[in-house]
Amino acid sequence: MSTSETYSRVAVVGAGTIGASWAALFLAHGLHVTVSDPRPDLEEYVTAQLAAFTPTLAALGLPTEDLTARLVFEPELEKAVADADVVQESGPDDLNLKQELFARLGAATRPGTLLLSSTSGIRATDFTARMAAPGRVAVGHPFNPPHLIPLVEIVPGEQTEAGALEDAAAFYRQVGKQPLILRREIPGFVANRLQSALFREAVHLVTAGVVSLKDLDTIVTSSIGPRWAAGGPFLTFNLGGGPGGLEHFLKHLGPGMEMLWQLLGKPSFDETTIATLDAQVREAYGDRTYDQLSTVRDRNQLALMATLHNAD
Repeated sequence: MSTSETYSRVAVVGAGTIGASWAALFLAHGLHVTVSDPRPDLEEYVTAQLAAFTPTLAALGLPTEDLTARLVFEPELEKAVADADVVQESGPDDLNLKQELFARLGAATRPGTLLLSSTSGIRATDFTARMAAPGRVAVGHPFNPPHLIPLVEIVPGEQTEAGALEDAAAFYRQVGKQPLILRREIPGFVANRLQSALFREAVHLVTAGVVSLKDLDTIVTSSIGPRWAAGGPFLTFNLGGGPGGLEHFLKHLGPGMEMLWQLLGKPSFDETTIATLDAQVREAYGDRTYDQLSTVRDRNQLALMATLHNAD
């Protein structure tokens, strides 16, 4: 299928949090969706998730009536993917499992089917190691939740065809996403590496007693978060250099930043660290349920996205 065509049949393999969110987005964009997962409560779980996602889909301006009219459940993998134009795999991030899964997907799908993985960090070259023909396989990594956050990182494997990358980008644009094709593959990709770097220092600052977990969240949402949402780190520091731009910023403030790099913490998720973080997150947010917190997060995210869209 070329980039001038549209896609109509999608198989979602793996129906956890990410897979169910993908299914909701695809259905809201009018696609026929087959969901495959061995979990015994598959239909009940996905249906409940669709109901939970409906307000956000509606706020995005998407149709939400009769979402399940084009939804099919098929626990048998080979049957689920046989007629798919695209497979969005969202199973556990276990290399052996993914290698087995993609070998089966390669054998069960048509030659032109796009095989995309939601993996958070495993390279396509690694999880396609048992496939005979991995040319139509790529990472299609979303940010959680996929039905809301725009970005999808499309990451090639060593044998991914260039046309498959363009087709993947066209597919994601068809369902309202903002796809970005990385120039080469790297473990963890880009967004998660950036997120991990910031989170590492956040964990260090909290466990070192510099700041509470709740106050650290406030610091991010009141400074770096909105600042980078409006411009990104490079544009932010380019503007920080005044008329001299990024060069002026780096020459004057770069040495201090390099010094801080040497002082950043290197925490580990040992039992003490986990217990400390768990106790503080319960103290900070334990008075609200998961659903309540998710609703507030999605409402705030929608407001931010709308503001940025209108600003353009």
